Amino acid sequence: MNYETARKILIDQTTITENNPEALLTRMQQGKPPVPGQITSILLALKVVFEALKEASTLDRELAFALYQLSIKAQQLFAVGRKAGVEWPPLLKEDLLRISLATESIFTNKWLTPPTGVFGAH
Repeated sequence: MNYETARKILIDQTTITENNPEALLTRMQQGKPPVPGQITSILLALKVVFEALKEASTLDRELAFALYQLSIKAQQLFAVGRKAGVEWPPLLKEDLLRISLATESIFTNKWLTPPTGVFGAH
């Protein structure tokens, strides 16, 4: 996967329109879990973007907004869904934390990993 493909994946996952019913944020807004492989694709795209932007001093606004939405809005939709009685997949909360850490990594230019014991034994 190259940078342009990764960037497009991340932006597409946050674009809430009728033309994009499989976007992560669209599905979560509807109380639906991610499609199989969706989180993996997002995490891979985040890693590719991180590597590609290591030397960059700025981010474009569209990408920055997508990163914000993936890290903040997805967690908000998770919490709202849980309050409304949505039964999310068992590991979705941890996956969203991984996404947040990866997006933070892009901003800090240092790859972050979850603290030991955060996810417990699975």
